[in-house]
Amino acid sequence: GCFECCIKCLGGIPYASLIATILLYAGVALFCGCGHEALSGTVNILQTYFEMTRSAGDVIDAFTMIDIFKYVIYGVAAAFFVYGILLMVEGFFTTGAIKDLYGDFKITTCGRCVSAWFIMLTYIFMLAWLGVTAFTSLPVYMYFNLWTICRNATVVDGANLCLDLRQYGIVTVGEEKKVCTSSESFIKMCDSNELNMTFHLFIVALAGAGAAVIAMVHYLMVLSANWAYVKDACRMQKYEDIKSKEEQELHDIHSTRSKERLNAYT
Repeated sequence: GCFECCIKCLGGIPYASLIATILLYAGVALFCGCGHEALSGTVNILQTYFEMTRSAGDVIDAFTMIDIFKYVIYGVAAAFFVYGILLMVEGFFTTGAIKDLYGDFKITTCGRCVSAWFIMLTYIFMLAWLGVTAFTSLPVYMYFNLWTICRNATVVDGANLCLDLRQYGIVTVGEEKKVCTSSESFIKMCDSNELNMTFHLFIVALAGAGAAVIAMVHYLMVLSANWAYVKDACRMQKYEDIKSKEEQELHDIHSTRSKERLNAYT
């Protein structure tokens, strides 16, 4: 009995939704954790090597935008933790609806509407994660350029290469915040582990955003298949109800005729 119970429980687990949920949590964790640490490393690099300071007052500068991105990361982590649980619960209920099609479980119109709503919401989130992935590739590109300049400065003797933050819109055109290979701060920045660590953290955050996109696509396939299964199961359930009703009517007609024949014979 215990073995049969375990087999029944394992058979009711939505493995496709479980895999998508694990992939989603892994991607969101990588994006949020590594992205947060990479933003903190960026603040230290800007303050230490580019000699940037926070603007006084309510002026929106690069540091304010970084703080906003950090709060967005907190919200993304909390929101998709809850959303992953909701999708997992929906997968359990859908699996139970299909498994217990001929039992007491009834598939309602509300259940189909919830599945359709999850499909639409997951599609919107997939587009949002595509945008996040594209946006996360920007700091990766910037740090790759900086890493390339550091590498070329050690290879080419006498080369005077510079990185100007105005090229990336981090500072206004009137401000001149740049470092060149001939400066001491540039040499210290290239020799420090902070630059290399921040660069790799952004790469891992980009990989996490890509994993979240794959998880959303996986969820779309699972939700679409579940919605189709539930829809077919609902049609089958209606067919069984109509068939049972017709059989009952035929049985009643047959019983009535048998009684009439018995009364006539009597």
